Amino acid sequence: MQEVIQFILNGKEQAIELEPNEKLLYTLRNICNEKSVRFGCGSGNCGACTVLIDGVPEQSCNISNWAIQNREIVTSAGLEIDRVGKVVVDAFVIEQAAQCGYCLSGIVMSVTALLKMNESPSRDDINKALSRHLCRCGTHIRILRAIARAACNLGAG
Repeated sequence: MQEVIQFILNGKEQAIELEPNEKLLYTLRNICNEKSVRFGCGSGNCGACTVLIDGVPEQSCNISNWAIQNREIVTSAGLEIDRVGKVVVDAFVIEQAAQCGYCLSGIVMSVTALLKMNESPSRDDINKALSRHLCRCGTHIRILRAIARAACNLGAG
């Protein structure tokens, strides 16, 4: 039985009739047309589907629709209106920190959340923030350079 679920998605209020137990990943991709949210493994093991829920990185394949009632969700498509998110995305572009790019939207979300909490993260902080993400392309060094660039740019601004 569907219910009206109210939430904010990338700064815009939503009130959508949804199946409460359906996973947020499918709602975002199929109903809200947020294709920047990637389907990776579907079981919370890869991080490709990571979004920010009230500022916290969460894997949307593990979140049911009922859990987003009255919450704020940001996808990588919504980072252009976020000061920290824009700096992170720009740094990833400058450092060319993607090869296939499949994991990148999730990684960018976790990095944005990290830098919102700590503009000068240690290597351990970064490793912890990225521990839920799988990247098979081998751009790890570029990803780390992009994070360092974003942190430096945030500290300068």
